[in-house]
Amino acid sequence: MQNFEFLSPTKIIFGKGVEERVGEEVKRYGKKVFLHYGKGSIFKTGLYDRIVRSLKDAGVEYIELGGVQPNPRLSLVREGIQLCRENNVDFILAVGGGSVIDSGKAIAVGVPYNGDVWDFYIGKEDVKEALPIGVVLTIPAAGSEASKSSVITNEDGWYKRSINVDIIRPKFAIMNPELTFTLPPYQTASGAADIMAHIMERYFTNEKGVDLTDRLCEATLKTVIHNVPIVLQKPDDYNARAQIMWASTIAHNDLLSTGRIGDWASHNIEHELSGIYDIAHGAGLAIVFPAWMKYVYKHDVERFVQFATRVWNVDPDFESLERTALEGIERLKRFFKDIGLPTTLAEANIGEDRLEEMATKCTDRGPLGQFVKLYKEDVLNILRSVIR
Repeated sequence: MQNFEFLSPTKIIFGKGVEERVGEEVKRYGKKVFLHYGKGSIFKTGLYDRIVRSLKDAGVEYIELGGVQPNPRLSLVREGIQLCRENNVDFILAVGGGSVIDSGKAIAVGVPYNGDVWDFYIGKEDVKEALPIGVVLTIPAAGSEASKSSVITNEDGWYKRSINVDIIRPKFAIMNPELTFTLPPYQTASGAADIMAHIMERYFTNEKGVDLTDRLCEATLKTVIHNVPIVLQKPDDYNARAQIMWASTIAHNDLLSTGRIGDWASHNIEHELSGIYDIAHGAGLAIVFPAWMKYVYKHDVERFVQFATRVWNVDPDFESLERTALEGIERLKRFFKDIGLPTTLAEANIGEDRLEEMATKCTDRGPLGQFVKLYKEDVLNILRSVIR
């Protein structure tokens, strides 16, 4: 087990009706808030009105900027930074899913910085300060509500890049599973794949002596696997929705990372898919992750056997560990298909014409991954294996 420091300072406010408390939480940090959200679902559900009423009751002023889309755009981030500066905003409130939260985090680090916020995402500058941010979560998927991550897409070249710094962890996350009842099935399924990928990126490690976090990873995976089919059949099942929502936070607040080194190659490969083709991040991960597994499993067959037997209840084939490992990968792929996600590029309407570009972009800063190092040709092989 590696030495580690664990910091997860986000205050979690979880349960029915908790969005009514947003005003009292925000006013702990300032009196003028930047309200950031997506494209309109918060108006249809009445959430916007409840948020605004709570802010007004708490004596908090607000300005707002909507329009965040999946794979959030740098241009809107820059617009938000300018608005915050012009209005002397002292707190960011992101109401939505991971895209809104990531966009809010980018704005938070951009406001006090004299240069272009993209500098942080390409590693040109380190983040040193940020406005505080809070979250009202509406889509369990990215885990951004308690993570140190933000991912932004630059329309100039369609580069999708990330920052990872503790200073952008939200001060609080308000999480009411009822807010997820109206999510479309595809968005629910894509969110589940995102949650599972966050866990699996940590699970496939070369570190030994990490059985506690292995078991935590496996339990969180099995919780998602069990509850997603339930909510796809019964969208208003509160307890199943609650399990998934809490799993999204646990999957990415770094508890499951303690003492181990994760991989993250699959995420970097997928960023090129969603950066260029604008598909849902979770759907892209459903394509990439099983393909990555089949490409690298021989590096540590025993770990893949453990994944197969503990997570997917595969009966071990004592004559062939390899067959057991491959069956676990196949069951993951089958699960993604069963919940309505693509597992090939063709199923996501992605052709072969830009594979070289994607492989080049995601390895232009060096090889990917910690479990197995992947170079451009490796990425090309993985992408070619899932053309159809």
